[in-house]
Amino acid sequence: MMNGYYGMGSGGVLMWLTSLLIVAALVWLVVRFAVPGSTRGSGGRERPEDVLDRRFAAGEIDADTYKSQRAALVEARKNR
Repeated sequence: MMNGYYGMGSGGVLMWLTSLLIVAALVWLVVRFAVPGSTRGSGGRERPEDVLDRRFAAGEIDADTYKSQRAALVEARKNR
């Protein structure tokens, strides 16, 4: 008879689980290495300008502080 597996047997179950594992690994790789935007620098870290923009947008710093720090970043990049 078919042992209650409708012809799949233990090899069919193992093949099904292996296929599921491969699909899960592919989904993980796509999610892991997908780049959500081009604002990230090397290594996936935020650039200093992005941090400054985010802090200004969130209201953590005022306009004068934003302008002075932005100018300091520009000056620091020139001196590299």
